[in-house]
This record gives sequence, structure tokens and C-alpha cells, in this order.
Amino acid sequence: MPTMPERTETSVVVTPGQHPNSWGFGDGQAIPWDYAPAPEARDIVTLQEEYGLFINGRSVPATGGGTFASIDPSTEQPLASVAKATDVDVDKAVRAARRSQRRAWGQLSGRERAKYLFRISRILQERSREFAVLESMDSGKPIKESRDVDVPLAANHFWYYAGWADKLDYAFPGRVARPLGVAAQIIPWNFPLLMLAWKIAPALAAGNTVVLKPASTTPLSAMLFADVVRQADLPPGTVNIVTGPGEIGMHLATHPDVDKVAFTGSTEIGKKIGRGVAGSHKALTLELGGKAANIVFDDAPLDQAVEGIVNGIYFNQGEVCCAGSRLLVQESIAHTLIDKLKDRLSTIRVGDPLDKNTDVGAINSKAQLEKITELVASGVAEGADLYQPACDLPERGYFFRPTLFTNVAQSHRIAREEIFGPVLSVLTFRTPEEAVEKANNTRYGLSAGVWTDKGSRILEMVSRMQAGVVWANTFNKFDPTSPFGGYKESGFGREGGMHGLHAYVRLEDR
Repeated sequence: MPTMPERTETSVVVTPGQHPNSWGFGDGQAIPWDYAPAPEARDIVTLQEEYGLFINGRSVPATGGGTFASIDPSTEQPLASVAKATDVDVDKAVRAARRSQRRAWGQLSGRERAKYLFRISRILQERSREFAVLESMDSGKPIKESRDVDVPLAANHFWYYAGWADKLDYAFPGRVARPLGVAAQIIPWNFPLLMLAWKIAPALAAGNTVVLKPASTTPLSAMLFADVVRQADLPPGTVNIVTGPGEIGMHLATHPDVDKVAFTGSTEIGKKIGRGVAGSHKALTLELGGKAANIVFDDAPLDQAVEGIVNGIYFNQGEVCCAGSRLLVQESIAHTLIDKLKDRLSTIRVGDPLDKNTDVGAINSKAQLEKITELVASGVAEGADLYQPACDLPERGYFFRPTLFTNVAQSHRIAREEIFGPVLSVLTFRTPEEAVEKANNTRYGLSAGVWTDKGSRILEMVSRMQAGVVWANTFNKFDPTSPFGGYKESGFGREGGMHGLHAYVRLEDR
């Protein structure tokens, strides 16, 4: 019988309480240990060398023959070449969507539409590993997030709205719900598949047809979804996908034969789209930027709050519109909480998005990495105190260390501007009134968090917060049945729940 090699340990004597949580213990000594690599297989995904546009149920080249490369942000290597649509291609896609809405999809009963949506949901579940790996390769997010959050939620949204498709006659008492027609949908690069599902599922359930424009840095999950549309045998033209630069999205949004525009992205582009469709017949929903406050009171469960803070800002590399990027801590517990937070940051693993142990993956693009770097430098220049845990970053790819700023003033850029990266700014408060004032002192109003042991305080804070979603003793929790959206410069309209369905119907009197 073979003998096992002797186990060797490297022991480090540390002061009690001054050790990272990732260290094991024995007889008064700390034993540092590392995670073994756990890479997900890339070959579960079969990438085409070149992807065309998806119009009228077929893959077609761009009219001008132009293409662009989709880059893996963790390696800086191209994944595939993607067609660069022109205005002519957008016109073709809108015409195909209009034909399907009038002659095919729009003529189906709600019961029949539901069958297709259930089918899409089931296919997403069956191909979940394939979608999760592709999403991580194309966007840079950790595989455990795309596997456990993005793909299951996307499938759940189609499942949920499939249930509504044959119930429109009962959804709005005393009113008749009619489809709007052709929906132009423009999605961002931080949650490509999930944002696709948020928009396409309610649109199809209500009887609309769709022209979708994915972000130019993350088009591949939409291209794979086109294969799902074919597999589900949707009528040609029901879902069309055009890829290309931002100008294509603007042409789509302002197209005269589009009835509904749904956009998720930056506030600046949202304003531009709003001006472009002003005065037209188009229905419009905008889900834009955010600068969420995560408020921790002195009676909060601190260890639970630390996990919520980490999830609120370092989930998906902080590339989340509702990220809790401003931490408001009651003065009496500020030092204790910050110490706990720094200790927790030392355990965060940054690296290969396809490694199942990775907590923070790659920043989506070089341009976004440069923006984060510039804003962090401004925080240092304006006098805030920077903390970053020691960690080795990969030699290639767009990576940034989890960052914590203390001694932050409300006037600092890092406290006012959306960074869209793994950067947390800490401010303090003394009273609930001060917390509300500081939390609402922003042009954004998308989300917020409250941590306290008192239910009455939660209800009081929620009633005074200018935010579309306020989480209590948790953060970044989503469900297809729950509406999501913002106020002020975070946009208007809601996605998810019956509210999300309402955005895709025209209500008439019975």
C-alpha cells in the first residue's frame, strides 16, 4: 500500500484577533492556506469565428461588411468577430419585427405565447453552464456569479412572464391590455444576459416584438441567445439582434417605426435618448446610473453587515448600477466596522473569472479600467485615505484591487460620481436624520440599504429614502416578481413584476 507524503505546514505566530479570516488555527498558531485552482472548462462553449446580425430568424452579415472584435477582458485576447450593423440593418430589423407583430407573434393568443416563453426558460436552464462560461469569458465576471445569479435569474424571468402571458385580461382590472408594437431595447455590458431577459421576457409576454442592441463589449451572450430563439422555434422576426457602436443604438431608439424604447445604461446616454424620443409617440423606460448609500446603524449585526457591504460593492467588480458604493456608518461603531471590513477585504480573491474560487474578476474593458483608476487617483488627491488589500493581480487582463476609502467628504468626486468599479467610500453620521440627508444628497436615486436591529427604524428610513429599491439587512437581492427602477437621474419606469409588464402594454377601457 503506498504511503502518503508527510503534510508540511508553515506556521506564523500572530497576535490574537489580528489575523485574516481565511487562516486556520491550531494551538495558538495561525496556518495560512490557499485555495487550489478550480478552473471551469472553456470548451463547454463553441465560439464561431464570426457572428452576423440576427434578423428575421436568420444570421446575416452587416450591410457594410464591417466587423469588430469582442475581447476577453481577463486575457485581452479576441474571442470572436462580430458584425457591425449600419442604419440600413436597423431598418431591416425593425421591418422584420413589425411584420411579425402584425402577422405572426402579435396574432398568437396569450396561451400560445406562454408556451414559447416556457420553452425559452427551459432551454436556458438546460444550457446554463454554456451561458455561464460564455458570460464570464465575454464580460470578466466570476463564473460563480454568472453560474449562480445571472443565468438562473434570466431563466426565472422568462418563466415568470410566461405565467403572465395568458392572464393579461385579469392583470389590470377594468382595463384591456394591448401590446405596444415594436420594442427597441438597448442593454449594458455589466449584466448582458440578465438585462436581455429583463427586457425581452415582458415584451414578448405582452405580444410585442423586439429589436435588441447589446453592448459592443459584450455581444456574445445575445448571439448565443439568438440560437435559443431558433431552438425555441419563435416566428421569424419576433426577436431581432443588431450589434455595433452606440450610434446604432441611437438610430434604433429614434426609429420612426419603433413604439417602445427601453434603455439600461449611463445617465448621460439616457438623457440623450430621452431628448431623441421627446415629442414622439414612443413609450420610454430608462434604468440609469446610481450612487447607492448603504447605511449601518450602531445596533446592526456587524458581521452580517460586513458581508452585505462586500456583496453590495464588490459583487461583479462593482460594475453594478445599484452598487452600495457609499457606506454611511454611525460614528460610534465606525472604527470597529472599518477594522472588520479591512480584515474581510484581505480574504477577497481577485483573478481568473473562470476560476470557481474567484470573488472579483476582470474589469470589463480597458476604457473602464482607466476610468476607475482616474477616479481613485482623484480620491487620493482630494485627501481621502486609501486602503487596498495586498494581492497579486494577473499579469494580463484588466484587473483592479478592491478599494476602500475613509476620511471621505461629500464634496469628493468619489462620493458624488458613479465609479462603476470595486471602490467603496466611507462616510459617517450621528443621527438618523443626518443619515437620510447624506444618503439623499445625490443626483441619483436607484437603490439603498439599511442595517439595523429595529424594524420601526427600517420602515421610517425606507419612507424617507429617495431610492427606487431599499434593502433591509441585505443587499443586491433580486426576484422576477419584484419591480426595480429609480428616481431622479437614475431614470424612470420599472422592470420586473407586474410593473415591468405594465411598461409593455397600452391600457384601454373595456
